[in-house]
Amino acid sequence: MYPAELTAPMAKELTDRGFRALTSPQEVDEVLGKDKGTVLLVINSVCGCAAANARPGALMSLEHEKKPDTLATVFAGVDREATARAREYLVPYPPSSPSIALFKDGKLVHFLERHHIEGRPAEVIAANLKMAYDTYC
Repeated sequence: MYPAELTAPMAKELTDRGFRALTSPQEVDEVLGKDKGTVLLVINSVCGCAAANARPGALMSLEHEKKPDTLATVFAGVDREATARAREYLVPYPPSSPSIALFKDGKLVHFLERHHIEGRPAEVIAANLKMAYDTYC
């Protein structure tokens, strides 16, 4: 587990822009278990690619006419039980953080694993997500 004083600014980067922090398995089920609408889930992390690529890319993607109905985040290494529950919704993909998932009507429809994020500029990640929003939102 990471100390809260280390991770709070990283979490705040998303929550200040409308992402709901999911900190329990029940909150994850409440959001990801919806059978109507779209949900963007960011599995946040303390790594450099989360700071330079994943969080900025997710935020940039929201500057688009189509966007998800709900924005949510869990923090790997902080909210262990919530993250574990979120990963159950991401099967068959292995655990990956950071990662970004788009759900539609309760089903996973688009997923960016760490290897899709690491080393790619935030603009590329945002463009990828915008294409998914055009298809599913």
